Amino acid sequence: MRGHEVCHGLCHYPGRGLIQLLILRILYEKPSHGYQIMEELERITLKEYVPESGAVYTMLRRMEEKGIVASEWKKKESGSDRRVYRLTETGVKFLREGLEMVKRRRQLIDSLVQFYDKYFAEKTCGDEK
Repeated sequence: MRGHEVCHGLCHYPGRGLIQLLILRILYEKPSHGYQIMEELERITLKEYVPESGAVYTMLRRMEEKGIVASEWKKKESGSDRRVYRLTETGVKFLREGLEMVKRRRQLIDSLVQFYDKYFAEKTCGDEK
Protein backbone atom coordinates (compact mmCIF):
# COMPACT_ATOMS: atom_id res chain seq x y z
CA MET A 1 0.00 0.00 0.00
CA ARG A 2 1.10 3.55 -0.64
CA GLY A 3 0.17 7.13 0.15
CA HIS A 4 -3.07 7.81 1.96
CA GLU A 5 -3.93 4.11 2.22
CA VAL A 6 -1.14 3.65 4.75
CA CYS A 7 -1.36 7.07 6.40
CA HIS A 8 -5.07 6.97 7.31
CA GLY A 9 -4.89 10.77 7.49
CA LEU A 10 -2.06 10.75 10.05
CA CYS A 11 0.58 12.05 7.68
CA HIS A 12 -1.02 15.42 7.10
CA TYR A 13 -3.23 16.32 10.04
CA PRO A 14 -2.35 16.83 13.69
CA GLY A 15 -4.52 15.07 16.24
CA ARG A 16 -7.77 16.56 17.47
CA GLY A 17 -6.31 17.20 20.93
CA LEU A 18 -3.45 19.18 19.45
CA ILE A 19 -5.83 21.20 17.30
CA GLN A 20 -7.88 22.00 20.40
CA LEU A 21 -4.75 23.25 22.16
CA LEU A 22 -3.88 25.36 19.13
CA ILE A 23 -7.37 26.86 19.13
CA LEU A 24 -7.06 27.61 22.84
CA ARG A 25 -3.66 29.19 22.24
CA ILE A 26 -5.20 31.43 19.59
CA LEU A 27 -8.05 32.43 21.91
CA TYR A 28 -5.65 33.02 24.81
CA GLU A 29 -3.91 35.65 22.71
CA LYS A 30 -7.17 37.30 21.65
CA PRO A 31 -10.88 36.55 21.29
CA SER A 32 -11.63 35.57 17.70
CA HIS A 33 -14.43 34.50 15.42
CA GLY A 34 -14.36 31.14 13.64
CA TYR A 35 -12.90 32.34 10.35
CA GLN A 36 -10.05 34.12 12.18
CA ILE A 37 -9.36 30.92 14.12
CA MET A 38 -9.18 28.88 10.90
CA GLU A 39 -6.84 31.40 9.27
CA GLU A 40 -4.59 31.39 12.33
CA LEU A 41 -4.54 27.57 12.40
CA GLU A 42 -3.34 27.60 8.80
CA ARG A 43 -0.64 30.14 9.67
CA ILE A 44 0.53 28.35 12.82
CA THR A 45 0.69 24.97 11.08
CA LEU A 46 2.42 26.48 8.02
CA LYS A 47 -0.62 25.54 5.90
CA GLU A 48 -0.04 21.84 6.62
CA TYR A 49 -3.45 21.75 8.28
CA VAL A 50 -6.23 23.45 6.40
CA PRO A 51 -9.17 23.00 8.74
CA GLU A 52 -12.65 22.38 7.48
CA SER A 53 -15.01 24.90 8.96
CA GLY A 54 -17.42 22.22 10.16
CA ALA A 55 -14.70 20.52 12.21
CA VAL A 56 -13.55 23.77 13.81
CA TYR A 57 -17.08 24.90 14.66
CA THR A 58 -17.89 21.46 16.09
CA MET A 59 -14.80 21.65 18.35
CA LEU A 60 -15.71 25.18 19.42
CA ARG A 61 -19.29 24.13 20.20
CA ARG A 62 -18.09 21.15 22.25
CA MET A 63 -15.54 23.28 24.11
CA GLU A 64 -18.28 25.79 24.85
CA GLU A 65 -20.54 23.04 26.20
CA LYS A 66 -17.69 22.05 28.57
CA GLY A 67 -17.17 25.64 29.70
CA ILE A 68 -13.70 25.89 28.14
CA VAL A 69 -14.69 28.72 25.80
CA ALA A 70 -17.55 31.19 25.78
CA SER A 71 -18.99 33.07 22.86
CA GLU A 72 -21.12 36.08 22.14
CA TRP A 73 -22.49 37.68 19.03
CA LYS A 74 -20.74 40.88 18.00
CA LYS A 75 -22.60 43.30 15.80
CA LYS A 76 -20.80 44.66 12.77
CA GLU A 77 -21.57 47.96 11.12
CA SER A 78 -21.67 46.21 7.76
CA GLY A 79 -22.09 42.57 6.90
CA SER A 80 -23.18 39.70 9.09
CA ASP A 81 -22.81 39.65 12.86
CA ARG A 82 -20.10 37.30 14.12
CA ARG A 83 -19.87 34.91 17.02
CA VAL A 84 -16.66 35.73 18.87
CA TYR A 85 -15.08 33.10 21.10
CA ARG A 86 -12.93 33.71 24.16
CA LEU A 87 -11.27 31.52 26.76
CA THR A 88 -12.92 31.10 30.14
CA GLU A 89 -10.99 30.60 33.38
CA THR A 90 -11.63 26.88 32.92
CA GLY A 91 -10.22 27.20 29.40
CA VAL A 92 -7.03 28.84 30.65
CA LYS A 93 -6.61 25.99 33.15
CA PHE A 94 -7.31 23.43 30.40
CA LEU A 95 -4.74 25.11 28.12
CA ARG A 96 -2.10 25.23 30.87
CA GLU A 97 -2.63 21.56 31.76
CA GLY A 98 -2.59 20.58 28.09
CA LEU A 99 0.67 22.43 27.49
CA GLU A 100 2.21 20.83 30.58
CA MET A 101 1.27 17.44 29.12
CA VAL A 102 2.86 18.44 25.80
CA LYS A 103 6.07 19.37 27.61
CA ARG A 104 6.09 16.02 29.46
CA ARG A 105 5.60 14.15 26.19
CA ARG A 106 8.25 16.11 24.34
CA GLN A 107 10.94 13.60 25.31
CA LEU A 108 8.89 10.81 23.76
CA ILE A 109 8.31 12.88 20.63
CA ASP A 110 12.03 13.68 20.40
CA SER A 111 12.74 9.94 20.61
CA LEU A 112 10.29 9.25 17.80
CA VAL A 113 11.82 12.01 15.66
CA GLN A 114 15.27 10.48 16.16
CA PHE A 115 13.88 7.09 15.15
CA TYR A 116 12.27 8.67 12.09
CA ASP A 117 15.52 10.43 11.14
CA LYS A 118 17.42 7.17 11.45
CA TYR A 119 15.05 4.95 9.46
CA PHE A 120 12.73 7.07 7.34
CA ALA A 121 14.22 10.54 6.76
CA GLU A 122 14.64 10.04 3.02
CA LYS A 123 11.27 8.32 2.56
CA THR A 124 7.80 9.86 2.39
CA CYS A 125 4.74 8.69 4.27
CA GLY A 126 3.70 5.35 2.80
CA ASP A 127 7.02 4.38 1.20
CA GLU A 128 8.03 0.79 1.70
CA LYS A 129 11.32 -0.23 3.39
